[in-house]
Amino acid sequence: MCGINGIIAKTYRNKEDILTVLNNMNNLIIHRGPDQDGLFAEENDQFTVGMGMRRLSIIDLSSGKQPIFSDDKQIVIVFNGEIYNYKILKAKLLAEGVTFNTSSDTEVILKAYEKYGVESFQWLDGMYGFSIYDKNINKLFIARDFFGEKPLYYTHTDKEFIWASELKSIIKTIDFTPNISKKGLNLYFRLTYIPAPHTIYDNIYKLQANHYIEYDLATNNTTIHKINAEPKPKAINISFEDAKAKTKDLVYKSVDSRSIADVGLGTFLSGGVDSSIISLCLAQSTDKKIDTFSIGFKKASYDETDKSRVVADMVNSNHHEFIIDEDDLKNNIHEILVNFDEPFSDTAALPTHLLSEKTREHVTVALTGDGGDEVFGGYNKYYIGKMNNRYTGVVPKGIHKTIAGLSNKYLINKDDTRGKKFQINKLLNAIDYEGDFYWDIISLANTSSQLEEIMSPDFYDSNIFQEYKDVLGKQKITSLTDFRLVDKILSLEGGMLAKVDRTSMMTSLECRAPFLNKELWEFANTLPEDYLMKGWNKKHILKEAFRDQFPAEFLEKSKSGFGSPTGDWLRQSLRKEIESYIEPELLKSQGIFNIEVITKLVQDHLDSKKDSTFRVWSYYCFQKWYKFNFLKQN
Repeated sequence: MCGINGIIAKTYRNKEDILTVLNNMNNLIIHRGPDQDGLFAEENDQFTVGMGMRRLSIIDLSSGKQPIFSDDKQIVIVFNGEIYNYKILKAKLLAEGVTFNTSSDTEVILKAYEKYGVESFQWLDGMYGFSIYDKNINKLFIARDFFGEKPLYYTHTDKEFIWASELKSIIKTIDFTPNISKKGLNLYFRLTYIPAPHTIYDNIYKLQANHYIEYDLATNNTTIHKINAEPKPKAINISFEDAKAKTKDLVYKSVDSRSIADVGLGTFLSGGVDSSIISLCLAQSTDKKIDTFSIGFKKASYDETDKSRVVADMVNSNHHEFIIDEDDLKNNIHEILVNFDEPFSDTAALPTHLLSEKTREHVTVALTGDGGDEVFGGYNKYYIGKMNNRYTGVVPKGIHKTIAGLSNKYLINKDDTRGKKFQINKLLNAIDYEGDFYWDIISLANTSSQLEEIMSPDFYDSNIFQEYKDVLGKQKITSLTDFRLVDKILSLEGGMLAKVDRTSMMTSLECRAPFLNKELWEFANTLPEDYLMKGWNKKHILKEAFRDQFPAEFLEKSKSGFGSPTGDWLRQSLRKEIESYIEPELLKSQGIFNIEVITKLVQDHLDSKKDSTFRVWSYYCFQKWYKFNFLKQN
């Protein structure tokens, strides 16, 4: 696991100057790769090319140093990530007469490209971001993995083309402060994160998952291509028993492939369905005791360590349980939030970082249950999606407006609890009679109407999801399959995976997600929807595939989200800070918000008149980012 950086100066620039720039970019992401660094630069009369990387040694500890060159030195690669099927690909290439100088997966990518070109990218099973400079054809290729597990940012200015694993490497390299992106801003204040291809900055982008950039150094033109074709989901004729058997087999195979490492490896074990199954599969794949890691809370309402202990005892693991209180989560709020380099307000980022920090004291790699909900249909929001269809078919639109109005008036939470009142309000405010309700369901910060209220007209964008509808080829998102596809390109890439990558790599811990396997995803897409969600039973086929290996009823136990009591913190220890973010002079200078509305929203939350934890926390995280990057008062 590593981090990569790169730069193309479009006119002549001294090689030593480029190496200095790359070294500075590398130093900004040393947490991603504390073990080694590597640099490459080459100049000619037309341009200068440079690539750098920081390495966290996981595979081939002795000979995997990067950059790696082809035998004739005409092709060079820097790589971040893991290729899980690299041994299979290497065996194929060896049989075809290809020779290797290292045991690394990086060289396998290089040799496969050298022989087969960009076609070889589609054979890679892994999480990655890499760049290949091919002097033979005067082109650069930059690629990102199928799900977007590893980040990749880029910008194209008049002088340079720059790419990096983290946004900070670009921001600190360009010689100007970019403007805030209107599209990125609106996406953030709807979703709590910003999905690819956008960032919070104008003209700086995330490379979409499952895509690569082709940069022609002769013309300075870029084109973006999809790596793997993604067929539209279509149910096949398969019995439930056969589908269950194949699900089980694919999960075991994926865990096995993602367990290859020359360093210590364990699992995050929350006691939920997904992490429990991953821990079970890993334990059964080895004769040694595995290490499992979980966080418990002193506050009983947050603590679920009893569930993780059941699984740890069942698989006979070396179980590490870290009991913390709320103050432990608050200690690193600033460092965690600003490390994302753009606004990000998933409250689970704080405990995920703390768990990663504790886990890194024992192992270098951790398997997680991430992706199980997207692959197998496990989120509560999928319920809400199904309920919208049923509700709008029974309740007339006029009556619904009355019901929703009464709910907003009388079912008001005054503290940070997410019980029945919160859930009913969330459902009723997401109901849409035009069939476009799912976008508001996934809008964890603000619905479209809420955002229009708090945002100034100059910054509000009512049509931010259209490009994603175009990618999906659907204007209305109504089925479980639709919901899962939306989550793959938005919630998974922009939210879940960004959270895990940034918080774990801050501690130099590599996280791998066996459920995020292209073969497993595509198989799930061929299953009838009621195999995934039967009635109100989420992840039906996954649970049934492993039911005989768990105690009775264990897989049906409810599991709370992995969040933090941020609503309470805002009223208490963070109160003075967020009050400074509603100072009239600041809001006037920004020109982003409707001053009266945003001030009332925050003040009502602070005074416990109406709980608006998600909305106010997203505002707090934005203003913290803004202050750190624009006001320079950190």
